[in-house]
Amino acid sequence: MKTIQHWIDGSPVPGTDTDTAPVFDPATGAEQARVVLGGAAEVDTAVTAATKAFATWSESSLTQRTQVMFAFRQLLVEHEQELGRIISAEHGKTVDDARGEIVRGREVVEFACGLGDVLKGSFSDQVSRGVDVHDFRQPLGVVAGITPFNFPAMVPLWMHPIAIATGNTFILKPSERDPSAANFVADLYRKAGLPDGVFNVVHGGKDAVDAILAHPGIEAVSFVGSTPIAKYVHEQATTHGKRVQALGGAKNHAVVLPDADLEYAAGHITAGAYGSAGERCMAVSVAVAVGEAADGLVAVLERKAREVKVGPGDRPGTEMGPLVTKAAQERVENAVATAATQGATVVVDGRGLKIDGHENGFFTGPSLLDHVTTEMDAYRQELFGPVLAVIRVDTLDQAIDLINANPYGNGTALFTASGEAARRFQRNVKIGMIGVNVPVPVPMSYYSFGGWKDSLIGDSPIHGPEGIRFYTRPKVVTTRWPQQNHQVTAGFAFPTSS
Repeated sequence: MKTIQHWIDGSPVPGTDTDTAPVFDPATGAEQARVVLGGAAEVDTAVTAATKAFATWSESSLTQRTQVMFAFRQLLVEHEQELGRIISAEHGKTVDDARGEIVRGREVVEFACGLGDVLKGSFSDQVSRGVDVHDFRQPLGVVAGITPFNFPAMVPLWMHPIAIATGNTFILKPSERDPSAANFVADLYRKAGLPDGVFNVVHGGKDAVDAILAHPGIEAVSFVGSTPIAKYVHEQATTHGKRVQALGGAKNHAVVLPDADLEYAAGHITAGAYGSAGERCMAVSVAVAVGEAADGLVAVLERKAREVKVGPGDRPGTEMGPLVTKAAQERVENAVATAATQGATVVVDGRGLKIDGHENGFFTGPSLLDHVTTEMDAYRQELFGPVLAVIRVDTLDQAIDLINANPYGNGTALFTASGEAARRFQRNVKIGMIGVNVPVPVPMSYYSFGGWKDSLIGDSPIHGPEGIRFYTRPKVVTTRWPQQNHQVTAGFAFPTSS
């Protein structure tokens, strides 16, 4: 049985504890590896290595850091297929889907390659007689990322390239459900020339998380996961004096107006709802059908849901793989059953799906629910699975009110041919990321990713310009160089410009 170890100070480390957790193949249900579970001792070892590395890495030139990032980016290109298969084998998503997340993560590396321009400070000449002012930004020190199972490559790549390129050292605590991608990326960094100790991986569960949140040697924590845990991470980390990025859950609505192309809208909503088996924080989980669009939209959504090709993630032609664990499969199928008892119409029932040759895999098919109301569990809960709920409203304003009343504010989309409707929608919804005829509006790397309300705890989004601000702190320098033999009178009054 393969054992997945920590990666600390440039090489695999077995850890001090013998406790391990299973890593499953979701397509077969079989245990394929064990991952070591670290805690306070492993976190402390990683902090020690990262602190030592910070002393030299923070003093490295922008050219050196950029060269590492360019080399790392090229290695991600060369090993995209291999890394995609590693992700697919442990998560269950298709290899093509896994490759897609690698590409979106690589875009942040490309952004980090240009930090020489982004990190330029400002200069103000002669703010007072003989006085100039300039500013610059410096790294924080040792920072950490706690990341979820659903994007084992992309979400960490939204964090560590910017943190490392700005001069910090990094400790990653990935999900123990699919941990191998983190170690693979660590080895790519080594091959790219990153010094030992700059990037470290500590595997584990709550013990490792709590150790990261409390360790005095860690200056900042980035987190992506469920809202309850995001609130916990934010509270604990700030209590211990750390900066925090804490991104929580989502309930993303796609609104379809009567003037929309229903084939186009339903096709993109279907992909947004069932891609990666719905295990995305930007997945479309609610379709809001406005007015007379409803019956036609549900008819097309039903057809397209039944056409989704479900199977092992490494099988050619597969569009949707299994869920990540048996517990996730049971939770999603129970949610469909509950929706039926609460009055929803189960248009497409994905429960009980069996794939030939993979009967013990964690599969469930796409489910489509119609006539869902805001009181039903299928609407109130973040199901994180291939379940699409349809809510019917009469007007666009009612759709906007529905979205704004939801506690989550991660992403939303509008399908329409009306520019006026689109402008009204994007100005009035209380959501952080909006798509117009785009179902999954994940911003490019040079913008920042983050929702509103319970989807973002605190006020710091991730990657892009916000990432640079998060992983650095500013210094402002006021300078005077008096001429020799020219006295400048010192005053006791508060200084002013003159």
